[in-house]
Amino acid sequence: MRSAVFAPFEIIDGDRKRGMVLLADHARRELPEEYAGLGLPAEEFQRHIAYDIGVEMVTRKLAALTGAPAVLANFSRLLIDPNRGEDDPTLIRQLYDGTVVPGNYPMAEEERERRLERYYRPYHEAVGALVSSVAKESGAAPFIFSVHSFTPIMQGHVRPWQVGVLWDMDHRAAWPLIEMLAADHTLTVGDNEPYDGALRGDTMFRHAIVNGYAHALIEIRQDLIAEQAGADDWAARLAPIVDAINARSDIHEVRQFGSRTGPV
Repeated sequence: MRSAVFAPFEIIDGDRKRGMVLLADHARRELPEEYAGLGLPAEEFQRHIAYDIGVEMVTRKLAALTGAPAVLANFSRLLIDPNRGEDDPTLIRQLYDGTVVPGNYPMAEEERERRLERYYRPYHEAVGALVSSVAKESGAAPFIFSVHSFTPIMQGHVRPWQVGVLWDMDHRAAWPLIEMLAADHTLTVGDNEPYDGALRGDTMFRHAIVNGYAHALIEIRQDLIAEQAGADDWAARLAPIVDAINARSDIHEVRQFGSRTGPV
């Protein structure tokens, strides 16, 4: 864990004129020292419940290969989940995949607000500021690409996909991403698998859907990117694909497709 000042996010700078933003909501598993591991043993922070395994490595390499700027959340989602709306009941989990989180129960309203103010909101302010800066410097609507990872097995079910693409109503980036990934016949590509992309208040809703910006969220199976070599391979696979999507003119138009999560 970290000492003294705890920065809730990290900016990887890049060429903002390219019109693309990379995001990693669950990149890291750190906690401020004052939270003392939320009462959990250290091994719980090796698990997916604490962060998206491999995503930090993929995002850093992808930023280097594409030249795009990125925002990484520095705090574990066990503290507060930046990929949830403020009113989402899973924003601060008390139970996650069989693990009770003692430091999250009971949760006083004052502590909930403290985590929102110190970690969650600064991260989203940083994302919003970068997205606005990229829009201004590129002179067009930015393409937002969010990197996540998923477990090979969940609740005893073996997931058949190596990678999945999540989206809600705006398919401008998602459909070509799925098509280009699926061109590799060694891959089983999930379309809104292993999760559905329609989640009101999540990062894509807040920064892309509401603004009418083209976007996609990719989920990579964690065992494929848990080590640096695998993460680098996936970043190298993704870089020409996201560059090709970013080069499309329709990607940089503001369009309102609505949302399956309800009216904006």
